[in-house]
Amino acid sequence: MRFLVDECVGPRVGYWLRKQGYEVFSVYEAMRGASDDEVLQKAYTENWILVTSDKDFGDKVYREKQLHRGIILLRLDDDRSQQKIVALQRVLSRYA
Repeated sequence: MRFLVDECVGPRVGYWLRKQGYEVFSVYEAMRGASDDEVLQKAYTENWILVTSDKDFGDKVYREKQLHRGIILLRLDDDRSQQKIVALQRVLSRYA
């Protein structure tokens, strides 16, 4: 699986995904400051699953009907990186 990790998710999540053997593109590392449209377009055209905490992507996909290859939206009460990793572990153990 290939994951494009949005800037708002932070670098630790991308690092963890790489350690698990996944291919990762980190917006934090390589596209800082990119617009949501640029991020979503890159994810779609290059076949990445987008990992984000930004609920604006839900609007772009459901209201604006923008194309995507999959989105994991991490909306957690505790927004620390470790909690994001725990949530991703649960998702990936079930669906990967």
